[in-house]
Amino acid sequence: MSDIEEALKLREKYTHFRILVIGRANAGKTTLLKRVCNTDEDPCIYDENNDNQVHQRGIHDIERQFAFRSNPQFIFHDSPGFETGDEKQLQAVRSFMEKRSKATNPNEQLHAIWSDFVYL
Repeated sequence: MSDIEEALKLREKYTHFRILVIGRANAGKTTLLKRVCNTDEDPCIYDENNDNQVHQRGIHDIERQFAFRSNPQFIFHDSPGFETGDEKQLQAVRSFMEKRSKATNPNEQLHAIWSDFVYL
């Protein structure tokens, strides 16, 4: 099987690529994702069931997914900011990652974690 055939087969199996974005609040994560997805539009943010689009920005609920119209196959989840050292926020991220790691449907699994920390 050629590399292209193998890539097409994987593309059929994985219709979405789910990415958890971790970093400080207001660090420019959305701006960076806009560049990666080649768009100036704000992302489409979905409700708790990830069914209906909502128009709330600034709410960091790791369970809510968002995507850009320019690249809908990339689904992002935004972690709460870690700068406060809040144990509840860390536990929410751990629980999210554990739940996604146990998902049997490949489209519900977490495929990548993008850390946007700046180390000084």
